[in-house]
Amino acid sequence: MAFEGLTERLQKAMTNLRRKGKVSESDLRQTMREIRLALLEADVNFTVVKDFVKTVRERALGAKVLEGLNPAQQIVKIVNEELTKTMGETAVPLNKSPKIPTVIMMAGLQGAGKTTTVGKLALKLKNEQKARPLMIAADVYRPAAIEQLQQVGQQIDVPVFELGTDVDPVEIVRQGMQQAQENHNDYVFIDTAGRLQIDEQLMNELANIKDVAHPDEILLVIDAMTGQNAVNTAEGFDTKLDVTGVILTKLDGDTRGGAALSIRAVTGKPIKFIGQGEKMTDLDVFHPDRMADRILGMGDMMTLIEKAQKQFDEKQAEEMNLKIQENTFDFNDFIDQLDQVDKMGNMEDIMKMIPGVANNPAMKNFTMDPKDIAHVRAIVYSMTKQEKADPDILNPSRRRRIAAGSGRPIHEVNRMIKQFNQTKKMMNQMSKGNFAGMEGLMGGNGGGFGGKMQQMAMKRMVRQTKKKKKKKLAKALRRRKR
Repeated sequence: MAFEGLTERLQKAMTNLRRKGKVSESDLRQTMREIRLALLEADVNFTVVKDFVKTVRERALGAKVLEGLNPAQQIVKIVNEELTKTMGETAVPLNKSPKIPTVIMMAGLQGAGKTTTVGKLALKLKNEQKARPLMIAADVYRPAAIEQLQQVGQQIDVPVFELGTDVDPVEIVRQGMQQAQENHNDYVFIDTAGRLQIDEQLMNELANIKDVAHPDEILLVIDAMTGQNAVNTAEGFDTKLDVTGVILTKLDGDTRGGAALSIRAVTGKPIKFIGQGEKMTDLDVFHPDRMADRILGMGDMMTLIEKAQKQFDEKQAEEMNLKIQENTFDFNDFIDQLDQVDKMGNMEDIMKMIPGVANNPAMKNFTMDPKDIAHVRAIVYSMTKQEKADPDILNPSRRRRIAAGSGRPIHEVNRMIKQFNQTKKMMNQMSKGNFAGMEGLMGGNGGGFGGKMQQMAMKRMVRQTKKKKKKKLAKALRRRKR
């Protein structure tokens, strides 16, 4: 996962700061030294790091933060705000033509994931705007580039215009644009050729395509794993093409995150989307404030909520809520929920979006093996219709049959059913606003669905709920005294 090393280093620096009752200028200097080293190790551009550290220090001293209450929290807030500012402050939407089609030209070096990203963005617009995109295959050099785009097109049901590898790319784009006009496509994506490095021939070809297509967007696709080289690439393409935005790919890989923190500050070009994962749906709008929260280990609830909203419609949610309240939630519903959570993406990444869980040291070693989910499915699929609908009938002989049918040991079947019943009970209590006695609900074995993590999250929620109740009670008593 991107930023893991940076997040760990920054959290350590902030934790050391929070431990101090009062924060001196010496403490601030030490913290800023640690932040500078953390950013440099994350491959952030040196000038960006220098300016960032200077600004944070000046703000902390200038606002007399050290003399105020909770100086450590105020410094964390300043760091968060400056991280957000460095990455662009707000999300920048796609440029859109006043009349169709909106033309989006994709550029980038070979291996950055350009062709896949074309498909991801086309699918995103198709799903969210009911768009009718056309993809133009203008990469005639890379072996099988056209075939790859055609496979992507088939996968997402979007047409691809191609004239083979013997036609000049500029002519391909010209004819593709004509077809888009005739078919009233509202978006056109031009998948251009890349190189292993920037050269004059490539840039001239891209400039000629730009002259023919008059794109509304020129999006530069950059591999986040290239670190500071990503900034040099962006500057090289921008000089010739005047790119309008950047898409960072492979943010889920072994990357230190320097590109995300450097590109906007150095080039002035906004990061518009980030790619995290191999699925065609793994493309997200880039929100600088949310990314700053994630870098500081503070979670990303807004993105988590948006992901959930895409998978759960209101009617379905109401039906599920009614089942939970009536305590009729069964294994059929359980599998439905599992499928929908699975569609949201990697479970480990989802967990890290939850505040409190995101910056918990235990998350460092937390893994959710896809095999565990597959084993759960096998157990449920080995049940009869009656057993799925009525879990209470699962006596020992039925459980032994399910274990044999799923190829899983009997203790695993028993544990899964026990956890299902506990989860069902927990959801029923929560739906009625009853949090009493829930601290021990998840059991202590820590197995299955990340039991320890569930325990920690639940305990935190219980503590927060108790605090809120105490505050409400105290306010009520104060009002009565008045």
